[in-house]
Amino acid sequence: MTDATRLEPGDSAPQFTLTDQDGNQVSLADHAGSKVIVYFYPAASTPGCTTQACDFRDNLNSLVAAGYRVLGVSKDELPALQKFRDEEHLTFPLLSDPGLDVHTAYGAWGEKQLYGKPVTGTIRSTFVIGEDGRIEQALYNVKATGHVAMLRKKLGVAA
Repeated sequence: MTDATRLEPGDSAPQFTLTDQDGNQVSLADHAGSKVIVYFYPAASTPGCTTQACDFRDNLNSLVAAGYRVLGVSKDELPALQKFRDEEHLTFPLLSDPGLDVHTAYGAWGEKQLYGKPVTGTIRSTFVIGEDGRIEQALYNVKATGHVAMLRKKLGVAA
C-alpha cells in the first residue's frame, strides 16, 4: 500500500536529479533556498494532464511572483515531454522519471482507482517544498481541473 511512503508536512523533501525535456539535468538542490512546487502527472498529452499543465502555465506568473518555481514530473521519455511542451507552449521544466525512483520517493506511484477498478500507476500529486527543503503541502489524488486555483488559495497567492 502506498500510504506507508506518503510524505507529510514537515518531512524533508526527497532529493532528486532528473532530465528535463531539453536533456538538461535538473536537481531539487538547484532550487535550494527557493519555494518549489513539484507535481506528478500520469502522462503527457492526455486530456487531464494537458488541462493541469496548461493551468500551471496560465498561472505561472502569479506563482513565480509569489516566489514559487514549478516542476512537472512524469514517467514519460524526453520525446513525449518535448512534444507536450511544444504543443501546449509550456514554460516550466518537465522532468522525466522513467525508472519511477522519484515517484516512489514521493509516494506518487502505487495503487489507485481508475474507472472504479484498482490499477497501479502515477498518483496525481502535488508537493510544495519550502525554502528550508521541507514539505509544506503534500496533496495526493488531486483533480486535474481546478487544482491550481485550489493550490493558489491554499498558498495565499493572488491570481
